[in-house]
Amino acid sequence: MAYSANRSVRSLRGLLRHADHTVFRQVAMRPWPAAEPVLPRLSRAANHGLLWGGAALGMWALGGPRGRRAAVRGIASLALASATVNTLGKGAVRRARPVLDAVPVIRHLPHQPLTSSFPSGHSASAAAFAAGAALESRGWGAVLAPVAFSVAFSRIYTGVHYPSDVLVGSALGVTAAFAVRGLVPSRDQLPPPARQQEDAPALPDGDGLYVVVNPSSGAQPQLVDPVRQLRSLLPSAEIILYDDEAGPLPEVLEAAARDAARKGGVLGVCGGDGTVNAAVEPALRSGVPLLVLPGGTFNHFASDLGVDTIPDACAAVTNGHAVRVDVGRITPLTDPAAAPGAEAEPAYFLNTFSLGAYPDLVRLREHWSPRIGGPAATLLGIAKILRTAHPMRAVVNGRRRAMWLLFAGNGVYRSLGITPMRRHDLSDGLLDIRIAHGGHLARTRLLATALVGGVARTRTYAAAHVPRLLVSGLAEGTRMAYDGEVADAPRAFRVDKLPEALTVYRPHTESPHLDR
Repeated sequence: MAYSANRSVRSLRGLLRHADHTVFRQVAMRPWPAAEPVLPRLSRAANHGLLWGGAALGMWALGGPRGRRAAVRGIASLALASATVNTLGKGAVRRARPVLDAVPVIRHLPHQPLTSSFPSGHSASAAAFAAGAALESRGWGAVLAPVAFSVAFSRIYTGVHYPSDVLVGSALGVTAAFAVRGLVPSRDQLPPPARQQEDAPALPDGDGLYVVVNPSSGAQPQLVDPVRQLRSLLPSAEIILYDDEAGPLPEVLEAAARDAARKGGVLGVCGGDGTVNAAVEPALRSGVPLLVLPGGTFNHFASDLGVDTIPDACAAVTNGHAVRVDVGRITPLTDPAAAPGAEAEPAYFLNTFSLGAYPDLVRLREHWSPRIGGPAATLLGIAKILRTAHPMRAVVNGRRRAMWLLFAGNGVYRSLGITPMRRHDLSDGLLDIRIAHGGHLARTRLLATALVGGVARTRTYAAAHVPRLLVSGLAEGTRMAYDGEVADAPRAFRVDKLPEALTVYRPHTESPHLDR
């Protein structure tokens, strides 16, 4: 019986080998006039992942937030697939390359590969990059799929792989993309970032929506495109194009919020995180929902909310899809234990609050960026802070500390080392507190441990998730930053949250966690 089973296995292998060689010869012998000037060049362009690296750079530069996420996921999937194929696949199966006798010379590559034919590394990389991008953005997946298919087919067309090499390589690439998604969930897999709000008004044509557009937000002025899109998608919306002659931005937003409240409508704001921050207090005071339209450089709050584009935001308000989010609050105190009557007017934040190095970095970046550009100004600012800054001293929750940085996030952030990356819940009721301590060689030790990814285990860094924080004893002139804006910090203050205080529109997504 064992002999019979072994004979059946050998017979099946023979049939598969015959089919593999037959398809290879048919591809080799059939004329493909349109492919001759394209596929050999495309196959060479994919060497060492150069084609996909170029595609990722283009997606990063032109694709907006979705394109950047798709590019990162595609590159991560490609890296995993390439490592798997080159270390495990080719080492485990030593298969000779096809004989080129049947392949026309015009299709031959200048340099024939010498590694094992099974599986195809080019096919694995192509499928991994396209599948990884598609798992984050179907649009980019649709653009990349024909290119990935062409690269995979080019390996048979040029005679360097059998069809089975390409099929197995492609399957490994797709598997790698899903493995990366298992480790780092895509946007569609994540639960909603906040609690669903059922009674937000739906404004199909925008009637009752008052949108303040700040064209000076972001790295470049936003003049035509946001307004054109808004007028096309929400023709009845009232669009207010802000400029300095209209008065301070908070006053313009306050007037728009009052108008929206009178009509039972919605306050909209188009700009960066600082502009969105300015709309929080007017929206809270007038009791109106907020529509955030990304129009800045980074748009952190809009991105965490799932609003990547202006059409995303317009679709949400058209259909009445909204959520309730927490609002961070900074309340000045005459004394850390003062009664409520001693409190001054608070400031609000949707993203982050910080003291220490970051406010200094923002100030230096704003000073230098008009002359040398944002990235260069950031690097120059970091270099100056590392060279000249001194730790600040304050009392935090009753304990005196020397600190390089105190950070408070409105909600718990997922992190890469010390760097907060993004939030998966905008109404968790918690502040994400991070403190970089001062002390002997603390700056050097903190930087070194951050570079090796062990910052959470060093004594120079502390983190906690708490509902409130008391700070006092700050020196006069200490600066604070919240949502990218810099201001003088009170000598003593409390940082806490207004749970689910603000209704904000976001696109509706089908999710098994929607009703959590």
